[in-house]
Amino acid sequence: MKAPQANLRKWLLKATLFVLFLFSLQTVRSQCIPLINGFAHNDYRHRHPLFDALDNGYTNVEADVFLRRGKLIIAHIDPYFKRHRTLEALYLKPLADRIASNNGQVYIGYNNPIILMIDIKTGSDSTYAALKLVLERYKDILSGYDHGTFHKGAVTVVLSGHKPYRMIQDEENRYAFIDEDLRSANRDTLGAKVYKMASCKYSKLFKWDGKGAMPGDEQQKLLNYVAIAHKYGEKVRLWASPENKEVWTELLKCGVDLINTDKLVRLKNFLNDHKSIIASNASLSTQNPSTSVLNL
Repeated sequence: MKAPQANLRKWLLKATLFVLFLFSLQTVRSQCIPLINGFAHNDYRHRHPLFDALDNGYTNVEADVFLRRGKLIIAHIDPYFKRHRTLEALYLKPLADRIASNNGQVYIGYNNPIILMIDIKTGSDSTYAALKLVLERYKDILSGYDHGTFHKGAVTVVLSGHKPYRMIQDEENRYAFIDEDLRSANRDTLGAKVYKMASCKYSKLFKWDGKGAMPGDEQQKLLNYVAIAHKYGEKVRLWASPENKEVWTELLKCGVDLINTDKLVRLKNFLNDHKSIIASNASLSTQNPSTSVLNL
């Protein structure tokens, strides 16, 4: 009888250790430090869409969306063989489930919304019309615009790609906002009513790749763009920027809010090691922008 009892004790010990391991893993994940400057570019291309970004603390994720046969399909180019990879299945429902289990937050103790950027790859108006129906089902977790007032939710949806400007501007009630072209930020003052972010491809504004010091004229141009976007309450993002610590450091120093990356762990480690730069970003938003370099 001793052998069965010994085996039972071993089994119980292993089971207990396994449960403790799972609990510790969940604890580590729930204590993940939110990266307010981290933007998971083309997040859906990672091995575990959304979850890889959340496990690394990202507060901004991007998904490309195609409208096919009434469904919003997540894909990079051709969605034909990915009809089950819907925006709802990969992003909205998992976020809603996580928020429900975290007492209304994506990250426990993090009170700001995370941004879900939806990059529309098909027709702007038809895709947005289908998107509105889906977002309505998740309105309890989404930020919204209601007759002139912004209401903060756990998730803020921002649209890029083929943007439905006219539909968004004409709506008094909605659950989506637009990613503005950073180069137009000084000419459009719709602010929180429409825009929550201002983006531009890095190479359209700058040539510096991180080697040596950033040229003074390019640095001043960046500071001016950032100041103007911040004046209208928009977060600044430069996509396709060189993925190296020299460029990331300069972007943070100049007040850029969102660092775009495909390398989640590398940027996470960088941001966690440069908290002093991040803490000083707020002061840059109060600078008086010069418009001399903004003539496009």
